[in-house]
Amino acid sequence: MTTRASRHADLPPAALQHLLENGNAPRLLDVRTPGEFRTSRIPGAHNVPLSLLLEHRAELLAHLDEDTVLVCRSGGRAAQAERALADAGLANLRVLDGGMLAWESAGAPVHRGEARWDLERQVRLVAGSLVLVTGIAGLFLPGVHLIGTAIGAGLTFAALSNTCAMGMLLSKLPYNRGPRTDVRTAIASLRGRS
Repeated sequence: MTTRASRHADLPPAALQHLLENGNAPRLLDVRTPGEFRTSRIPGAHNVPLSLLLEHRAELLAHLDEDTVLVCRSGGRAAQAERALADAGLANLRVLDGGMLAWESAGAPVHRGEARWDLERQVRLVAGSLVLVTGIAGLFLPGVHLIGTAIGAGLTFAALSNTCAMGMLLSKLPYNRGPRTDVRTAIASLRGRS
């Protein structure tokens, strides 16, 4: 279960699946990167990456006046989006409890695209590789091991703040971006046009 101070209730995957099956579908707003969204998504979801949502929330607000469920990988980015939209005055917000990980674990329908590594796995690879390489290099070059210490401090801060600077940087790589999503494209999707 996602742990956070919640202004609005989390929505368990089974409850969302029930709403979708009974024709009471809320607006599904997936705040993951376009690359993550292309890999797997809930059918009917709209992709509005968190960075785009944070930058253009005032423009998007007019198109989110109905019941909205925010989705990301595990709930962290969706919670950030929830806070930003709630601060901007939008009510009727819920976060998919456990995100896509919980949705897929529940056996709910998923539209799958091209397989790729998710951001969390990429962060583990980059951070682990940097710590390993600087640890070994530190045997020959004094002080290099401190880079690994800095990486460890960054990961600790990421866990405590529920943010990840390395993940944000990796999300900007072409591999993770997928097709560029701008605010006009997002609004057109929310209006039901491609």
